[in-house]
Amino acid sequence: MNFITENWMLFALALVSGSMLLVPIFQGALQPGLTPSLVVQLMNKERAVVVDVRTLAEHQAERIAGAVHIELSELEAKLPQVHKNKAQALVLVCESGMRSIKGMQVAKKLGYEQAHSLSGGMKAWKEATLPTQTQS
Repeated sequence: MNFITENWMLFALALVSGSMLLVPIFQGALQPGLTPSLVVQLMNKERAVVVDVRTLAEHQAERIAGAVHIELSELEAKLPQVHKNKAQALVLVCESGMRSIKGMQVAKKLGYEQAHSLSGGMKAWKEATLPTQTQS
């Protein structure tokens, strides 16, 4: 006990640095969405539908093969017309993962219980070196 009271600054530094090692673990747990590899598994096993909620220009520049394009601002109106099966898995994609989280919330509000977001968006997809399509 004497050691702790005499070296309280070292003890505090060790405690803070140890807790900083846990920050990435908690950030990953709190960040909603699926990793690119989990999205690929959903696409292959459950025939998940990928919905790109980016702008038309972003979608045309580069996209996940087979992705349906519906801009986030039009998602609530157009999703029920484009994808009628509410039991089928749905993966929403944007550039960084922020818009797709909003899109996932919209889809769940519409009754798509298996709506997911691609964590990290197209950036994470490309970093994982997964295939994309460009405008032809």
